Amino acid sequence: MIRFDTMSLAVQEAMCTPMHLILPEAPVPSSSKTSGALYLGSMAAVHESEALRVNNITHLVQVLDAPWHPFSEKAGFNMYKIDIIDTSTADLKPHLEAVCNHIDHALKSGKSVLVHCQQGISRSASVVIAYLIRNRHMSYDTAFALVKGQRACIKPNPGFVAALRDWETAWNRPNMGGRRFTT
Repeated sequence: MIRFDTMSLAVQEAMCTPMHLILPEAPVPSSSKTSGALYLGSMAAVHESEALRVNNITHLVQVLDAPWHPFSEKAGFNMYKIDIIDTSTADLKPHLEAVCNHIDHALKSGKSVLVHCQQGISRSASVVIAYLIRNRHMSYDTAFALVKGQRACIKPNPGFVAALRDWETAWNRPNMGGRRFTT
């Protein structure tokens, strides 16, 4: 059971808001195109069809150990699923490179993306932080602060934090030609 009496008002409000804008649409360098926007949210956001439409969200990244919601695919969404539980022993690392590529391709194509998990606190926040580290060249601390500033309730579990710190180290090393992070 979640106890709200020990949480700040900002965290309470964030938990009750289905999704938050992390990166707004922006001009793509050396192009006349605009990138898509990146959102982070909870399972409730997927059920907010009007909000998805208004925010031009066409890509959903589900970071859950639950089945797909078939209505989303039938409604024309591009779906990407990471089947993972939210425990400190769950290994997020094998999923990071592919999901970052997926998000980056969508954003560069002008498509907006919602990354969600059950509550929008640990799993989906970890994926968004990984994207910011790799594709926006941020440190873990900078990426965490950016995401926390937009969605105050995020709190990646300790195992995900360790994976993200390894991810940061891998992406801040000089490129040795090709992939920098494998398991």
